[in-house]
Amino acid sequence: MTDLARIEDSAARVIREASAAKLMLATAESCTGGLIAGALTEIAGSSSAVDRGFVTYSNEAKSDMLGVPAELISRVGAVSRDVAIAMAEGALAASRADVTVAVTGIAGPGGGSADKPVGLVHMALAARGLPTHHEELRFGDIGRSAVRLATVERALAGLSQSIAKVLSARETSD
Repeated sequence: MTDLARIEDSAARVIREASAAKLMLATAESCTGGLIAGALTEIAGSSSAVDRGFVTYSNEAKSDMLGVPAELISRVGAVSRDVAIAMAEGALAASRADVTVAVTGIAGPGGGSADKPVGLVHMALAARGLPTHHEELRFGDIGRSAVRLATVERALAGLSQSIAKVLSARETSD
């Protein structure tokens, strides 16, 4: 089970790191329904680092809000590497953020298949000027809440890693 205090500590670290680096963040969430943005904005002072969150639970919302092509969703499915990447890049384009995280997955208890089982989550992290990073997460059928909270925890860790990559790229270009 995910420890909520650990999520709060991770969110506070991400806010500190982003604020210190003068970076803005955005989230694009499907299976977590805004929990990542909620964890970030739970932290006092988060307005210095959080630009916005997109809750794109439906396929139409992914297309309307983030510009994910409906044809792509039809072809590969909403829970896929390509859609997660398109969501992260779409959030970057539709916001003032420097770094974004996107998640799309199957939290359960139903909705899974042999190819896309319950507990499968695709996460993508995009940062201006850097290649988009994708991770396929397989939490298993651990329960809907546990899948969602584990996704939040991994997304916060991914944001921290992305901030470090942006800072490293800045140092290299100086």
